[in-house]
Amino acid sequence: MTLTLPPDVTTADTDDGLVLLDQRNGRYWQLNRTGAATLRLLLEGLSPEQAAVRLAASAPVAEDVALADVRALIDALTSAHLVVTS
Repeated sequence: MTLTLPPDVTTADTDDGLVLLDQRNGRYWQLNRTGAATLRLLLEGLSPEQAAVRLAASAPVAEDVALADVRALIDALTSAHLVVTS
């Protein structure tokens, strides 16, 4: 699975994570630090499983829980049309 941002979605780093702006409708979405780190890993080309392993190595969370969280983030961002998966 490859994850990309649509051309009309821009990002901006914040002290607490990342903001995504959907320029098509003017809505913005804020990700906390963990969500921002997860999205960055996915945009770098890591699979959800690889991202979960990396996250579990840096936080006190089991890999299966991290993978469920990664998949939930992908589902939420896809439903909001903030990312495209292929």
